[in-house]
Amino acid sequence: MSTLDADIQAVASLKEQAGSSWDAINPESAARMRAQNKFKTGLDIAKYTADIMRADMAAFDKDKTKYTQSLGCWHGFIGQQKMISIKKHFNGQTDRRYLYLSGWMVAALRSEFGPLPDQSMHEKTSVADLVRELYTFLRQADARELGGLFRALDAAREAGDTAEEAKIQDQIDNHVTHVVPIVADIDAGFGNAEATYLMAKQMIEAGACCLQIENQVADEKQCGHQDGKVTVPHADFHTKLRALRYAFLELGVDNGVIVARTDSEGAGLTKEIAVVKERGDQGDVYNSFLDVEEIDVADMAEGDVCFNRNGKLVRPKRLPSGLYQFRQGTGHERCVFDCIEAINAGADLLWIETAVPTVHEIKGMMDDVRKVHPDAKLVYNNSPSFNWTLNFRQQAYDAMVEAGEDVSAYDRANLMSAEYDETALAAAADARIKTFQADTAREANVFHHLITLPTYHTAALSTDNLAKEYFGEQAMLGYVAGVQRKEIRQGIACVKHQNMSGSDMGDDHKEYYAGELALKAGGAKNTSNQFN
Repeated sequence: MSTLDADIQAVASLKEQAGSSWDAINPESAARMRAQNKFKTGLDIAKYTADIMRADMAAFDKDKTKYTQSLGCWHGFIGQQKMISIKKHFNGQTDRRYLYLSGWMVAALRSEFGPLPDQSMHEKTSVADLVRELYTFLRQADARELGGLFRALDAAREAGDTAEEAKIQDQIDNHVTHVVPIVADIDAGFGNAEATYLMAKQMIEAGACCLQIENQVADEKQCGHQDGKVTVPHADFHTKLRALRYAFLELGVDNGVIVARTDSEGAGLTKEIAVVKERGDQGDVYNSFLDVEEIDVADMAEGDVCFNRNGKLVRPKRLPSGLYQFRQGTGHERCVFDCIEAINAGADLLWIETAVPTVHEIKGMMDDVRKVHPDAKLVYNNSPSFNWTLNFRQQAYDAMVEAGEDVSAYDRANLMSAEYDETALAAAADARIKTFQADTAREANVFHHLITLPTYHTAALSTDNLAKEYFGEQAMLGYVAGVQRKEIRQGIACVKHQNMSGSDMGDDHKEYYAGELALKAGGAKNTSNQFN
């Protein structure tokens, strides 16, 4: 018996108990509404998607081709259209395709202050609000799709087409939800560990099964691809990892996933000297990366901060801001140390921000991590902050040089130029870009590939193209040829924007409530019928 049939029987039983006052209630209509609202709360979503993500992690451990992907979405509608598109193009399935929520996009697009830099200055609640919004739109996509199937089922019944009826019923019974896991950015926790815990609870209650947190100082937080990043000692960061785990456990999301991000590769500063309890402990290792100079007690100036290292008095180099400086060239070692200790502290996945996207650099760090934790898996930011074209053309150029090939036709510093677009070098670079995700999954154990800000850029690009044409010589043809005609021919669902906003579902409900008296919007005079 299908879930729908079971719900029909359950409501029919309730109707029988209620008596004549429920005469107008149709059990099948109620069962349909239940099917269209599979997830009642954000916690339902978090538990469901956490199980999916854990199963995907286990599958990846066995087969490195089964890596997962996501795109950052800054609005519920964007996330919804992404998942509708995925189902349309990939046989109705959503396997291993997630959502990403970028703190950068929340800051730049969702703050009441207006556009802000990625420095955790936006309202804390705006992050959980976006998680909730994304899942509201995905749940609506489920309801809309099922509503269309229910109307098709009714039409098949009315036509007496039993084969079509059975086919549609099977689609209903095996419906694939648009709801998928979300990797959600909690920045550096928006405060101390208690603030991190409270923020995490909000995000989990909104539906987040996976939280990504970074090891920067919360009140000095910077975008991972900008300068001025300041890290914290491991003891501080690990209290926040534990705060996230407690939040998951308290809310019953036992499979919740924690991503520990290290910005140490590009961070040359720390706000604190770590506490050392014994030689070789976490604090001692952290401090060993500090840029220090050996001094005598007589050399100490007023206000100097000094400490004992291996029986010698050393003074760490301190900036006028009060921050301490790490030694140059220690980024790789510090990243590896951060990753190993984060897993020891309960992180499930790792995230390393790199300066450029190169397979060998990512592999180098992960090889060292996996000497201690063989199954360590990485989330990697395929960031729009990288100039992918230039980076990979330069990689291809360097490979040609190493192979002894003639590169006299190329200017390495100017390889972004369109003049190189049709060259063999450009083709080789594009081939590397195309296989980058598969290569790093195989070579560096990258489980999840994401692009943080793609829909920010696509919105800007498409709006620029429309504005250029519509306000220029093309006028209305700029919209028709550049947007609507393509929507129709590519089968973009929102070409029927009234349907996408829920008009047909509203009509269904009116019919449930009022029967033949229902005043419906989807009649013959609805202009959206032009798109049927």
